[in-house]
Amino acid sequence: MSQLHVTHADGSRAIRLPEGAKVLYLTKDPELIKQQLAGELVLRMEDVDPADLLDDINTDVMTPAWVCFRHRPEDIALDAYAGLLDANGERVFGTRALMDGGFSIIVSGQRKGTGSSRETAPQCEKWSGIELVIASSFAPIHQRNNINLGQLMGDYKQLARLEAGEEIALEEFTKSFDPVTATMLAAGGLFAFNKAYEAGELHVPAPTTAARPMTMGEKILHRHLHLESGQTAAAVKPGDQGLFNVDAGYSHEFTTAQVHDFLSAEFGADYTVKNKDTFAVFEDHLLYADGVAKMAPFASEIQTLRDLQVAFQRHTGVRDYSAKDGVSPGICHQVARSEFLTPGMFVQATDSHTCMGGASNCLAYGVGATEYAGLIQSGYTFVRVPESIRFELVGELPANVTAKDVILYILENYAVAEDTLDRVMEFGGPGMTTMAVDERATLTNMATECTGKSGICEGDERLAKWLERRGVMPGKSVAEIMETFVAPDPGAHYDGGVHTIDLSAIVPMVAKPGDPTYGEDITDLGEVAIDIAYGGSCTAGKDTDMDLYASVLAEAEKAGRGLAEGVNMYIQYGSEGVRDYALEVGYDALFRRLGVTMIGPGCGACIGCGPGVSETSEQVTVSAINRNFQGRSGPGKLYLASPLTVAASAVTGRITAFESGMFDSTPATETVSTATSQDNDQ
Repeated sequence: MSQLHVTHADGSRAIRLPEGAKVLYLTKDPELIKQQLAGELVLRMEDVDPADLLDDINTDVMTPAWVCFRHRPEDIALDAYAGLLDANGERVFGTRALMDGGFSIIVSGQRKGTGSSRETAPQCEKWSGIELVIASSFAPIHQRNNINLGQLMGDYKQLARLEAGEEIALEEFTKSFDPVTATMLAAGGLFAFNKAYEAGELHVPAPTTAARPMTMGEKILHRHLHLESGQTAAAVKPGDQGLFNVDAGYSHEFTTAQVHDFLSAEFGADYTVKNKDTFAVFEDHLLYADGVAKMAPFASEIQTLRDLQVAFQRHTGVRDYSAKDGVSPGICHQVARSEFLTPGMFVQATDSHTCMGGASNCLAYGVGATEYAGLIQSGYTFVRVPESIRFELVGELPANVTAKDVILYILENYAVAEDTLDRVMEFGGPGMTTMAVDERATLTNMATECTGKSGICEGDERLAKWLERRGVMPGKSVAEIMETFVAPDPGAHYDGGVHTIDLSAIVPMVAKPGDPTYGEDITDLGEVAIDIAYGGSCTAGKDTDMDLYASVLAEAEKAGRGLAEGVNMYIQYGSEGVRDYALEVGYDALFRRLGVTMIGPGCGACIGCGPGVSETSEQVTVSAINRNFQGRSGPGKLYLASPLTVAASAVTGRITAFESGMFDSTPATETVSTATSQDNDQ
């Protein structure tokens, strides 16, 4: 029963904080959180400086991977915030701590819910009794997941008023949203809204925006409007809302079980889905979990997730990318862009790195299990048209710099300031045309680390050749493919501004442990010895990434060098296609000669579920993955870097940039910095 919601005799609804209701403040001091959980401390908004509240609470903290092995929300809530650790590495929240704490409201700082799109994060709060979530700002996918669950969100001023005994009309918590979202929240979430819409009990008006120049994201959404009979729309602008048809999507074994359960519960055992030929399931995230010792206790739960995905695929007939004889076709994002994502598509999938598809001139982003279940059943989803920010790339990257360094630069200089927050990050300009298509995919992939809505690149002949060679658009020539590209209109407006980035001025960078936004030039980093070097994941397991690893390791071999003593290096292929490419050109043999541990296609260490994870808190990893949240890839310290830096560091034994030719004249302990990868786009 709700503690906060009040319905009056006239039908009006409000929120109030009854006597005895409890508020949990997530402070930067974990001891203060522990005292609140134990009932030893009661805080009020008037006594709390917002600067002392915890920022950037990521979804891995709220529900670490091992908690996500459970697919029932009530079981997930048992270990809410299991990833929040104190200075000693101990859990701040024990099992049932949030559930048994009796809290109705939870409070934090900026960018609540960054990281993975996992809907388990807001589920762990809702099923622990939280009815109102207060934060300075929310990551876009996390905010949408709250809305889909009917979970109210508010600000510090509203909380202070509640604590002062004021009753606040429900509309005050929903008025910042468009009418449809407000209705969805009031109805209790997405499924209730969809049922009312399908029954004709409510209507979604078409946008009334007059014809105007549009960005790429706006143009794609405009083309996908789901209009009711007689409706028309000349254009869309940021803030417009409506229903939009979805072309393609996918889920993986970490998420499909919930989708299957939700659809069965809402629509019955004989539920159906739309457009099954352009939707898919992938077995990629947990393929190697069985080989990680700390995952052994969860073997039964992991197998249940796999079994439920099989049941979903057989029931719906969607594309099947299950592992065969223990070998996965690859990571969903890499396979999808290489096989069935085409320019101009609107794509939704249950993973935050879905935006990687933006390198193919798609509008693609991640959603939670509830939203995915709704759209795969109906064929459309609700969208509030996002703002855009444009990055005009000029110049050309130096030989020792990659797209990973560019996105780390953007993270440090634009994401921290929230310039990218909930915006479509548009990439274009003459500098982008100098970048390999796989490198562009690194930029769009990590738009989610910038808390952006999505990332999208302009199309060009290089992309058309990439798509044609892979047979993504069978029967179409390069010229015909180019005709399908979506380009921004001259005069399109960018709420986040247009920012010119001179690629020639970018330097090799790392992100220090804890968050991808902690960027630093390698030259300013100092001496950092490493134990593990990891290359792989959707971000860094592509063809061009293999070129980059190979360019460094080939020079090391030529100079008589190998991996530094005590350093273990791992390279994991992003797909079977990438593996086949590496075998064909001899990279696989090179890597193995130098002692690199090679791992088959799929995810793994990136989510702590495969070889390459650290085993102790003292170990240091330099990794080409996308996230370095505490505990995500083992208990050690994890630095993010480019594939070139990862390979060079494996040879020198410390975090190092690579410079072609320097292995010949430098001792094993000295710094090195990059080589030019071969271009496989042509």
